Amino acid sequence: MNKKKLLAKIVGGTKNVKFNEFDTLIKAFGFESVRINGSHHIYNRDDIPEIINIQNRKGEVSPYQVKQFLALIEQYNLRLNENE
Repeated sequence: MNKKKLLAKIVGGTKNVKFNEFDTLIKAFGFESVRINGSHHIYNRDDIPEIINIQNRKGEVSPYQVKQFLALIEQYNLRLNENE
């Protein structure tokens, strides 16, 4: 799915977000996957002190983790990089 469309879908309040699509979206915001610990996938970005922790639950991401990511985007005024 197109990253802008996926972001619009998520901002619109969808509860069904596929893990692989969300992983791509996180990376498009400049985050890097730094480690995987069991089902937890950890991402960071050098200029942001918080980490992103998402879980692959049967191919989807938990809605609360999506909300946390959206709050981080808003807090730091992050922009989507379509080239990622």
